Amino acid sequence: MSQNETMADVLHEIESDRLPELLALFHSAWWMSDRTAEETERILRESDIVVALVDPPSDRLTGFARVLTDFTHIALILDVVVAPEHRSSGHGATLMSTIVDHPRLQTVRSLELVCQPDLVPFYRRWGFTTEVGQSLLMRRTNDPRLTS
Repeated sequence: MSQNETMADVLHEIESDRLPELLALFHSAWWMSDRTAEETERILRESDIVVALVDPPSDRLTGFARVLTDFTHIALILDVVVAPEHRSSGHGATLMSTIVDHPRLQTVRSLELVCQPDLVPFYRRWGFTTEVGQSLLMRRTNDPRLTS
């Protein structure tokens, strides 16, 4: 572990008193910058797996990711985010390892995610590939940020 890496505690649920921290974390990423408290509460309630990281010294949320899955054929990893001040410190790797190694996901046929091109090398560390046969990502959205 390098000098600026820190250990974080892993949570699998987020208590309501941490909702403002999660919103602040969401608002640090362009694709989640407009999420509301109501949407975030619903996201937490409806996600199959939630992983959050807490920095022990400050007791603040520093990372988050979630999974939607049928626990058989597919699991979709969503909303992987690390607080700006904790990026490049191993927090993203902790989130991804916690998900990929999650006991309930070990027999799922396909783990999938969508990411920006500059993050492809990061996700390749866990065996993710851009080689998906003839498959294409298709999207129907009313959010213009997701089409440019």
